[in-house]
Amino acid sequence: MSAPQIEHLIQLLSRLPGFGPRSARRGALFLMDKKDSHLLPLIQAMQEVADHVKVCPICGNMDTETPCSICTNSKRDGSQICVVEDVADLWALERAGLFKGHYHVLGGVLSALDGIGPDELKIDGLITRVQSGNVQEVILALPATVDGQTTVHYLAERLAKYPVKVTTLSRGVPLGGELDYLDDGTIQMAFKSRRDV
Repeated sequence: MSAPQIEHLIQLLSRLPGFGPRSARRGALFLMDKKDSHLLPLIQAMQEVADHVKVCPICGNMDTETPCSICTNSKRDGSQICVVEDVADLWALERAGLFKGHYHVLGGVLSALDGIGPDELKIDGLITRVQSGNVQEVILALPATVDGQTTVHYLAERLAKYPVKVTTLSRGVPLGGELDYLDDGTIQMAFKSRRDV
């Protein structure tokens, strides 16, 4: 058995996504072995994040500024809002560099099994932004799961009474994908999303 402090570190690391007890133990050993070059800088970086990072009150992004640097960027297209499940999805879209509008982070998707209803998500904030009259298109970039598609349909219904175009991302065969290896749902979505050549 290791010291209680080490066991506590392992326990905390095992709560991270992608970490189990074994990988948490290996991570803890690595950090302790590389204390000066990895553990202490990690502690400092985590403290800086805890002290300075805030959730944007407009879109839900995480940034050191409030509102965030995306919401305050005058070069971005305020007529488009891309709705995402969480901040990781927002960051993925930003990495791709294709979208130059604004975002709205829901904080999850509707899920009857998990007890997540409309009141648990940041839907009212989205409706308020649409009611401002500046928004022309709402892009629903939500997961292609049952819960994600349930959320898409719910939001489409809520937004139907406003003069905004509501779109969703195309779904289907990934680049380099072979039909034989795809699941039935992906093939079905690919057929529904087909376009002219």
